[in-house]
Amino acid sequence: MIEIKQEDDGKDGQFTLFDEQKIAGEMTYSWAGEDKFIIDHTGIREEYGQKGYGKKLVYEAVEFARNKGVKILPLCPFARALFDKDNSIADVRF
Repeated sequence: MIEIKQEDDGKDGQFTLFDEQKIAGEMTYSWAGEDKFIIDHTGIREEYGQKGYGKKLVYEAVEFARNKGVKILPLCPFARALFDKDNSIADVRF
């Protein structure tokens, strides 16, 4: 079973993806004011590669941004590439 948990202290945050209660990957971000956050890292553990978990983390961040009415600046190469490919998430890109 896949589960994603979020932590946010108002300055920095992260989404952590668990596969069968084991950490499979994480995506970190930092707030840049009140209206946007910067995705600075997306990492998936090697043994969980090629399962689409990186995308799941980015899409979770997109839903979070939509719900809060904020934008995302994807500086992480993985997140930036996904934003470049998928126009359905362009509404939250800064």
